[in-house]
Amino acid sequence: MVEKEFQKRCDAAFEGLRRRLAELGDVHGFEVEGGNGKLEVLFDQPEETKFVISPNAPVRQIWISALSTSFKLSWSDAAGAFVFEKTGETLMQLMGRILTEQLGSPVSV
Repeated sequence: MVEKEFQKRCDAAFEGLRRRLAELGDVHGFEVEGGNGKLEVLFDQPEETKFVISPNAPVRQIWISALSTSFKLSWSDAAGAFVFEKTGETLMQLMGRILTEQLGSPVSV
């Protein structure tokens, strides 16, 4: 995938994720900040924590730093989404899982 195509897909994924996280943040009590091409999800409870979601254009991946882990998602034509190859989860599914783990209650992204 060329960089321009990656950027287009990444921008669309980030915008959809940002909107959904903003809605969920109101319900579940976390903040979402964006800037410089990345998203940050900030938690006060159960302890002060930050998830960082950022594009890595040179390797054409979206990287998520959360729960003391680095998740690296690549584009999947079959799924039509960025996917975490280790589990087969899409970006939205993975975010739902790690938010659920962080908050201790089910979250569907």
